[in-house]
Amino acid sequence: MARSTMEVAFLGTQRFDGEAGQKYIKVFYGDEPDGKTEHGLSIIGMAAADEVADEIFAAGAQFEPLQLVRIHFEIARGGQNKGKNLALQLEAVKPRNGTEPTRSASQPNPVKPADPAKAN
Repeated sequence: MARSTMEVAFLGTQRFDGEAGQKYIKVFYGDEPDGKTEHGLSIIGMAAADEVADEIFAAGAQFEPLQLVRIHFEIARGGQNKGKNLALQLEAVKPRNGTEPTRSASQPNPVKPADPAKAN
């Protein structure tokens, strides 16, 4: 699976409780409007990966509406050859107190070079 990161305006996290105790966590963020069907922010939702869903949901309490956040996500195979984005981690782009960025869930594993001597 591929991984990526984006910086967007945070809108919220939401929990949906489904059948048989299944929970669904979504992250909502704002994107630039298309100027044809929407004005202001375009509201987009992304599901959280199951293994970090609770951490992603809890992270939503740390951010102000429209605060710039970084979403680390993986792109899994979806139906009909489409990708499905799954949030892995949320962090503030600019922390409020000047310390390290606020993070949720584990830091995604960076790709390590095969030969440590060749690392920069």
